[in-house]
Amino acid sequence: MKSLEDLKILRDQAKKTMEMRYLSGGIRIQIGMATCGIAAGARPVLNRFLEEVATHKLNNIVITQVGCMGECAFEPIVEIVENDGTKTVYAKVSERMVSEIVEEHLIAGHRLERYTLGSIKR
Repeated sequence: MKSLEDLKILRDQAKKTMEMRYLSGGIRIQIGMATCGIAAGARPVLNRFLEEVATHKLNNIVITQVGCMGECAFEPIVEIVENDGTKTVYAKVSERMVSEIVEEHLIAGHRLERYTLGSIKR
């Protein structure tokens, strides 16, 4: 940092990043990245979601990392929060499942019940 102007640029970039977390009118994908999630493979799942969303140019989607999701045995856990507040929690998400979730749920609007936490816990 060499000047006050550099500091202002850095501040503006940080504000823009923070605002993306609270996008209104869009979809938020929350990926559990606590220790258990990371150990179960959440990092590759996160990276795959980032790739798929970019590939499909889905500009209304924000992907965030969150802490404990409360169900360690079902990690990696991914929660999708829709525009209207509807939440879908996918459990034991693998990299191979991500493209299907993106194409079927996010693009076509069809929840994949077989991957949801409720279906797996039964």
